[in-house]
Amino acid sequence: MSSNKILVTGSTGQLGSEIKAISSNYPDLDFVFTHSSDLDICNQVQLNEFVKDAGFTGIINCAGYTAVDKAEQDAGLAGLVNAKAVGHLAAVAQRYQLKLIHISTDYVFDGTVNRPYTERMPVCPLSAYGKTKRAGEMEIMYSPSNSIIIRTSWMYSSFGNNFVKTMLRLGQERESLSVVFDQIGTPTYARDLAQVCLKIISQPGRIDSKGKLYHYSNEGTASWYDFAQAIMELAELDCKVKPIESKDYPTAARRPAYSVLNKEKIKADFGIEISYWRDALKECIGRMGD
Repeated sequence: MSSNKILVTGSTGQLGSEIKAISSNYPDLDFVFTHSSDLDICNQVQLNEFVKDAGFTGIINCAGYTAVDKAEQDAGLAGLVNAKAVGHLAAVAQRYQLKLIHISTDYVFDGTVNRPYTERMPVCPLSAYGKTKRAGEMEIMYSPSNSIIIRTSWMYSSFGNNFVKTMLRLGQERESLSVVFDQIGTPTYARDLAQVCLKIISQPGRIDSKGKLYHYSNEGTASWYDFAQAIMELAELDCKVKPIESKDYPTAARRPAYSVLNKEKIKADFGIEISYWRDALKECIGRMGD
C-alpha cells in the first residue's frame, strides 16, 4: 500500500476523469476517486467522516459547478459547490494535515488588460460563476491548510461535455457555424493539467504553505474562433467557421474579453514544460479517434 493516498473529488468530470485515466502511471500514489453520489463535499459532517480514518495524504479537488450561464440563475447552488464546499475541504485538509490542490478559473478576471494575467494581478469576476469561484479561492486563502490553487482556462478533454466535443458534433452536422472572435484566452487540455496536478502532489514538501496561487493553461493564445477553426482542421471536417462578435451571440453570463494566463510561476516552481495549445488539441482529438 502506498504511503501517498490521494482523494480525488469530482472524479467523473473532465479533470477527474483524466487523472483516473493516467493514474496507473503513478504507482507511488494510491487513489480514491469520488463523485457527489458517494461523497457530498457540501456536507461537512459526511466529508469529515469520510476522511478522518482513511489515511489520506492529499486531496485534489476537481469538483465544481461549471455551467457558466446556468449559474446566473442558480448562484446559490454554484456558491455551495464552488465556495462553501471548498471551505469544508480546506478545513479537513488542515485538521488531518493533508495537502490540497484546488482548481479555479480565468473567469475571476474581467479581461480589461492586454497582457497575460499574473497571480498578483487584481481580480474582478463578471459572472456568478466567476464570483463563486473567487469565493472558493478566498476560503482556501483564509485557511491555514497546506494548499495551492491552480487557475486554468478553457478546459477540454475526451471526457465529459466541452467545447471541442460540441464543435466536433456540429462540424459533422452542419456546413457552417459562427463562433466569437473577440474573446481571447488559451485552451487547456485537461490531461496536461492532470499530469501537472499529479507531479506536484507526488513531490514531498512541495505544498508546504497556505493558499499559494498558480496559473496553468497550455501555451499560446487563441480566440474561440481560432479554437474552433483548429478543431475543424485537425479533425478534417469541412464545416466552415465564421467569426462573429460577442454582441451577436448574447449569453446569460458575461465573460472576460481577454483572459490569457501568465504561467511563469508554475513553470519555475515545479520545473514544468507546457505544450502549445494546438499540439495538445491534436493529441486529444487523436485520442478521441482511437
